[in-house]
Amino acid sequence: MPAASPRPKHLAILGSTGSIGTQALEVVREQPEHFRVELLTAGRNVALLVEQAREFRPNTVVIADKALHAEVRDALFPLGIKVFAGPEAIEQAVRMEGIDLVLTALVGYAGLRPTLAAIDAGKPIALANKETLVVAGELVTGKAREKGVDIYPVDSEHSAIFQCLAGEWDNPIEKITLTASGGPFRGRTRAELASVTKEQALRHPNWSMGAKVTIDSASLMNKGLEAIEAKWLFGLRPDQVEIVVHPQSIVHSLVQFRDGSLKAQMGLPSMKGPIQYALAYPRRLPTTWPRFDFSRFPSLTFEAPDLEAFPNLRLALDAMERGGNAPCVLNAANEVAVQAFLEGRIGFLDMSELIAGQLAGTSFIPSPTLDDLQNSDRETRAAAQRALKNIAWRS
Repeated sequence: MPAASPRPKHLAILGSTGSIGTQALEVVREQPEHFRVELLTAGRNVALLVEQAREFRPNTVVIADKALHAEVRDALFPLGIKVFAGPEAIEQAVRMEGIDLVLTALVGYAGLRPTLAAIDAGKPIALANKETLVVAGELVTGKAREKGVDIYPVDSEHSAIFQCLAGEWDNPIEKITLTASGGPFRGRTRAELASVTKEQALRHPNWSMGAKVTIDSASLMNKGLEAIEAKWLFGLRPDQVEIVVHPQSIVHSLVQFRDGSLKAQMGLPSMKGPIQYALAYPRRLPTTWPRFDFSRFPSLTFEAPDLEAFPNLRLALDAMERGGNAPCVLNAANEVAVQAFLEGRIGFLDMSELIAGQLAGTSFIPSPTLDDLQNSDRETRAAAQRALKNIAWRS
């Protein structure tokens, strides 16, 4: 008799209305025999959250903004879906017994506490929130080891490294290379970047992402955050992480082993591939997505990043080298800077000035506790908001 099909994996999708969350639900829609949605959470996008809940019929929905609870509850009452509100409700909901895997696709620092709560409950994590490991990599990976919880990377670069390591778990890594598209401003000088606009920065040449991640990509901060994340995901020293600019975005990242050989993971630039790989691991599920055609890419090119024109990458690499609470300060200052740039309050290069100022002016804690990190995050954001007034006034 043929083997019985495995039970569908029951998913919690944190941040279901964002770019990663919506693409994850596309994967679920295309693979209904393999996945079922148990929990959906969103920040403020009531209309899309309700639409998703009506389609996927989760057991529970959480809206982070408590003021919107009644609106979501009333809309979903006829379906019998449980509705809760607030960040604390997200932390509680991820512990539900019916959840097999938690996809953390929340943007920024907000992803940290729900991820820790899910790990504490023994839930495997599909991690799309790089800030979780940037801010508290040692705490998160330590807790995962203690609980025996697997963390599956969703970022395309870290998924590529993870895929390259399949079958190589006993072979030490000599170096990893994270590839960067270079964003919309690749090749521009620092002087040329002084006048770029928000609209220009949001036009990424290869990827469709949320606004915050797209601005981080334009400034190369995204690649710095990914370097810090990779350090914790794969147990690396800072000198084992290399960044190269690869404008075609076909080679998603590479691993070099101690015999000098390199393994690369390649494919068309689409987040659905790494999302599905993380959700379905260790299986590779069939898809009908477009396939890579070598004839359309006669050459693949690689170049070193310009750290003078894009100082955010250097700031991130320095924070990774320093360790302690420095990456937490970097992340908090960057979130404030990106929001201010999106609001038109500061210029593109002002973001680097704001972040550098916070790194220089915040007390360094070599071995921070979770309380230390929460205090560093809060104090950095407050100080960055004060510093913004001077930068905005000069601009």
